[in-house]
Amino acid sequence: MVTVDRLVKDYGTLRAVDGVSFTINKGDILGFLGPNGAGKSTTMKMITGFLTPTSGKATVDGFDVTENPIEVKQRIGYLPESSAAYPEMTVVEFLTYVAEARGITDKEEVTSRLADVIVKCHLDSVKYRTIENLSKGYRQRVGVAQAIIHDPQVLILDEPTDGLDPNQKHEVRKLIQAMAKDKAIVLSTHILEEVEAICNRVIIIDQGKVLVDETPEAFKARKPGATIDEVFRDITNKNILA
Repeated sequence: MVTVDRLVKDYGTLRAVDGVSFTINKGDILGFLGPNGAGKSTTMKMITGFLTPTSGKATVDGFDVTENPIEVKQRIGYLPESSAAYPEMTVVEFLTYVAEARGITDKEEVTSRLADVIVKCHLDSVKYRTIENLSKGYRQRVGVAQAIIHDPQVLILDEPTDGLDPNQKHEVRKLIQAMAKDKAIVLSTHILEEVEAICNRVIIIDQGKVLVDETPEAFKARKPGATIDEVFRDITNKNILA
């Protein structure tokens, strides 16, 4: 579904992403981890077509992100770290706008998609409220809803449970797991327990390079008896010292 081949992104003399390569298959929930400034968000922005790579290649469902940007964006649902929305719109108005912008023009289909994501993201009680008057948790749910309203084949979610309480986090995790059967999902998070809870692969990137690409079980086995947080710190601290 997604192939990343030696992606590089330079900002002047700073190399933010340095030869990153990996593949994501249908059914994968990939935990994409790394310290702040490691290159995670830059990599995801290149995959989604929001940034142009300095070199290397990324494809989504066989379409090159640089040569076929529209086809790629049609197949991706993206939740950025700070999910943008029009604060003066109600939830229903905003999601309707996103559906139409995604090319869903049939009114019955728009209504059906809207009803589906409102239920999935537990937004029924706030659907007629303006986004500026929502709590951070509800705004985050609106962000997830806009990412899935067009039923994309690939989901790229940057901190999808940020600002949610434990019950809300559980609901979002269940939703991600339910969708993974027929999608490829990239989940960037600082909450390492989410990797154990729902991911079947983990990639750690630091200083723009991939350090780890394996199952969560193999990752934890690197340091028997340690928590996943401790293994993460051990790997990334070694990389800093190196």
